[in-house]
Amino acid sequence: MLLTKQLLAFRPNKMDWIFATKTFLAGMLSLYVAFALNLAYPIWAIGTVFVIANPYAGMTSSKSLYRVLGTLLGAVVSVAVTPFLINTPWLFTFFLAFWVGFCLYISLLDRTPRSYVCMLAGYTTVIICYSIIYNIDTSSIFDMAVGRFLEITVGVVCSAIVTTTIFPMHIGPAVKTRVSKALLDTKQLFEKILIDEKALENYSTALSHIARDIADIHVMAVHLTYEKSTLKGMTKPLQELLHQLSMLVSNLVAMAERIKQLDEIDTSYRPQLELARQHIVDFLDKTSGDFPENELNTLPESFEQDFANISAVATSSQQVVIQSFKMDIRHFIQNVRAIKLIWQRIQKGDASLPESVAPLTTTYPSLHRDHGMAVRGGISAFLIVLIATGFWIMSGWKAAFMLAEMAAISACILTSMDNPVPALKMFIRGNIYAGVMVFIYAYGIFPHVTEFWQLALVLAPFVMYCLMMFPHPPLTGLALPVLMGTIMGLNFQNRYSLDQIFFFDASIGTVLGPIISVYVIHLVRAMSPDITAQRILALHYKDIRQALYIPYGVNFRIHLRGMFDRIGILNTKVVQSDLLKKKINLALIESSAVIDLTRLQELISKLNDEPELCLSLAALQSHLDDYFRAKELYQAEGQYRNEILSQIQTLKIRALDMENSDLSQRLQISLNNIQSSLCHASFDETEQTHWVGP
Repeated sequence: MLLTKQLLAFRPNKMDWIFATKTFLAGMLSLYVAFALNLAYPIWAIGTVFVIANPYAGMTSSKSLYRVLGTLLGAVVSVAVTPFLINTPWLFTFFLAFWVGFCLYISLLDRTPRSYVCMLAGYTTVIICYSIIYNIDTSSIFDMAVGRFLEITVGVVCSAIVTTTIFPMHIGPAVKTRVSKALLDTKQLFEKILIDEKALENYSTALSHIARDIADIHVMAVHLTYEKSTLKGMTKPLQELLHQLSMLVSNLVAMAERIKQLDEIDTSYRPQLELARQHIVDFLDKTSGDFPENELNTLPESFEQDFANISAVATSSQQVVIQSFKMDIRHFIQNVRAIKLIWQRIQKGDASLPESVAPLTTTYPSLHRDHGMAVRGGISAFLIVLIATGFWIMSGWKAAFMLAEMAAISACILTSMDNPVPALKMFIRGNIYAGVMVFIYAYGIFPHVTEFWQLALVLAPFVMYCLMMFPHPPLTGLALPVLMGTIMGLNFQNRYSLDQIFFFDASIGTVLGPIISVYVIHLVRAMSPDITAQRILALHYKDIRQALYIPYGVNFRIHLRGMFDRIGILNTKVVQSDLLKKKINLALIESSAVIDLTRLQELISKLNDEPELCLSLAALQSHLDDYFRAKELYQAEGQYRNEILSQIQTLKIRALDMENSDLSQRLQISLNNIQSSLCHASFDETEQTHWVGP
């Protein structure tokens, strides 16, 4: 927690120096402008610069825009409610507690920069209202709200000027690098899965990393709109590319599972598989983004012959698996070509999408939203504001408004983490260190400072050192509260003076406020990564159940995109339980076979002339629903699994008697995939029934 080793080992690089210098200049510029405009609280101008600071211009711009909007909303609410509630302290307290909790709830549901609006609107209202109560004899609520908005705006404008003019760093190149790496990783993993038997043992780990990278790229991509780079305006096509990349991960999982099935039976097919692999790799290497859109689904010329050769040397028990494997390979090739086409267009500044994938983008892909965490976060914020403000009212301690403000702020920040308590403890420690720095500056240095350039000079070493740690987690968790606590504590004014009594009162309140937050969050909100993973897994099983009843089409593809996004989030959790790690790996495998559930519906609609078979398929759907409901509720699912396997064996026998060989093949492929990837049945676990080609 002390980060002693990290601090001693910290060596700022060139980019750290550039970032720190730019941010420091922006901070000093905002402070100078605030002094020149004679604003009441210049600390909010310079503090804003440090809060929104980021090495990438796009991230800084997005945070700046939404900080202004959040501040404006908070100021409006403050002006609207304070005159009516200021004379009823407890009613005012309940309203503010509810408002902060509600804003935090909405914020936690949104994984885009927009979330900052709601979060900031919540605690900005508290800051303005409590500040006006403290200064009720000297200020009006309107002046306080307008001043807060102007101070924030000054900080944002100054930050934007410096960030965009002095060595700007755009997020576009970083996104390009991450996308190119993800594409290269999928290509390498494809080749390893097909030729390296050892790669099959840990492929899920590698694919989990790719799924996590996709989730990270999504977070980066949402900022492209806010910067001037080659990828500006490409957020929507990039989202589609990420969807296709998620489908690619699903293809790789399915291929790996089918190869493992084949190897369990016999490995004599592998020489022919190696020949097919080489033809596929050569074909994809020649693929460029300049091919016509109508050739998007083109396959290698030797594709059909290669798989005919594989089938010829395979055993009868491998035929169904080979046909399923062939389908997965076909989808993999088509997805790779779609990704390359979209990526080439994005790099050229063309936001248009192939017609075959355009329908998906009419609805924004559903992303993981944890309503349970959002509710707990909102409740914890409500209780924190209520307790802290109640203590202020009942104690009569005038400077306790700082305690209430810091409690509200600390209730909102870092809440996207599974367990914010360790980070909040670091925040508290940072505030203690900040108090020491304030004491040194206020009583040891500032008495000798008479000019603005002198102020900038004495602040430079401390501020820049803190800023250079910003790009290096977890050092940011210490550097930010130390820096912000120091800036807030110094309370810069045109005519500087420091009230010793207020200084010590405010310092105590600054520490006690976050302590209240820590205890409340620990009791109400904090969850270990293991618990979070369990809750996401429950949502995953619920999604599988829903997929049973969604017909294939745009809605299903959107649903599947949401599932893959949830898998990406799931793989970011650092769980300790070996059982959970196994379930997370299995969740990735299960997602690859979800499409086979919707194929059951398709087959039912095409088998109207075979009512008994339709009833059996409907019974299988019901068993699958019960199976995954049991997994969702953490109940014993063994009985349902056995019923599924038994039903599949019955259906496979009936499929052999079907007159339509195409439907028979498709049914057996889906049954095999459900048995293997959704029920995780081994070859020895069930009696094999084989499909015989026409």
